[in-house]
Amino acid sequence: MSPETERFKQTLRSHAERKTSAIALWGDHQKVDYATLYAEVVYRQQRLRDEQVKVIALALDNGVEAMLWDLAALFEGLTCLTLPPFFSPAQRAHCLEQSQAERVIAEPALDDELQAAGYEKTGEFWRRTFNGPNRMPEGTAKLTFTSGTTGTPKGVCLSAESLLTVARELNQASKPADPQHHLALLPLAILLENLGCYAALYAGATLSLPSQKTLGIQGASGVDVPRLLGCLATRAPESLILVPQLLQMLVSAAEQKAFSPYSLRFAAVGGARVAEELLDRAQRIGIPVYEGYGLSECASVVCLNRPEARRLGSVGRPLPHVTIRLAEDGEVLVKGSTLLGYLGEAPHTDEWWPTGDLGEFDPDGFLYLKGRKKHQFVTSFGRNVNPEWVEAELTQRRHIAQAFVYGEAMPHNHALLWPHRPDCTDAELAAAVAEANEALPGYAQVHHWTRLDQPFTPANGLLTANGRPRRDAIIERYRAQLTESVLSEESAS
Repeated sequence: MSPETERFKQTLRSHAERKTSAIALWGDHQKVDYATLYAEVVYRQQRLRDEQVKVIALALDNGVEAMLWDLAALFEGLTCLTLPPFFSPAQRAHCLEQSQAERVIAEPALDDELQAAGYEKTGEFWRRTFNGPNRMPEGTAKLTFTSGTTGTPKGVCLSAESLLTVARELNQASKPADPQHHLALLPLAILLENLGCYAALYAGATLSLPSQKTLGIQGASGVDVPRLLGCLATRAPESLILVPQLLQMLVSAAEQKAFSPYSLRFAAVGGARVAEELLDRAQRIGIPVYEGYGLSECASVVCLNRPEARRLGSVGRPLPHVTIRLAEDGEVLVKGSTLLGYLGEAPHTDEWWPTGDLGEFDPDGFLYLKGRKKHQFVTSFGRNVNPEWVEAELTQRRHIAQAFVYGEAMPHNHALLWPHRPDCTDAELAAAVAEANEALPGYAQVHHWTRLDQPFTPANGLLTANGRPRRDAIIERYRAQLTESVLSEESAS
């Protein structure tokens, strides 16, 4: 057991002894105190030990069971794969196959899917035997698959030492605000939320784990706002982790007196770029929001604004466990708590991790992000999308000759489309988009599209000589069309 794992387990044991009846976990219909939490985790460790396996996958909605099994796998030294609910069936199958997860604990809705993947149910475990070579770096405690910049997500292998160092630093960063009740809005399969839950348990706080259904959150971007606000009003959490789109919803609701942020002491926001105007609106209505920055390859958070060190528009200063420097071209490089490697690839040995993000520091050490080196964009729900992947799905349909997809910091992706034939109807284009969406997970689907009045060509400056779209030029020319859906949604909210 790593030093950080031992420290975390000792902390939970101490809470069990000193805060015996304090509520640790609060699910939909169940509350568990710290003494019971510790006992249940130890019991589940033995259950996992009896199975004699190395990799377990959790495909559970947020709740008490999901957290108990997650902690048991951590303390037992197993590799835990957590599967996000917004992954497509094909992506889930890919993750299970690549990880060689010998045991799965899943929601009943996935029974048919797991049977089709070769698993058999015995008790609460789905079992399968794998015979291939182990492709996991030694010491992998958490296997988190990126949300898929292409159709096949990439497995990031992280050590318990890295994960728990970040969790401990998150706890320290929020201590001046002293939140004693954290509510998990994001799925536990999201690394940022997973570590936020660990941080809450480090602090001996109450960790609320309502199911995504109870919260009114469906898939990657569907939110029943009245249901979400009702849950927050009932539970009155003191800390939250938000993606920009959820912050937008809470700010709009608070401005309309439909949400009261009175209980909140610390609301971290990250996962995608946050508009400075939105942060300013949040502060004006009393939401104590702190923007941060991180990536899966560095065990999530590397920078964070804090109660005693906050600068609007920045992603904060680096947390104490990392060092950050800028390459000559401005790319952000990170040292500390980096990944062990990608699943199936050579171990990562370089001291510094190239993030692909461009940034600059101010004189006081606050980091400001200036965009991404590559074309990948991040939606306002924090999902990574490679537009070429979505565009390829669109242009495989018989009616679409050219497609350009954009969704940076937006709740829904927008496509610009040029048909194969001038007599192609809008209904035919809509049908082609719907057909492409069926092959894509929710976060990568196209929700709005615009029919172009001319194709992209080298002559109009929107295509390179070898046929690649000039992305910056296209965004500049069609910015109004690409963002009009967002403006109409915001005016309607």
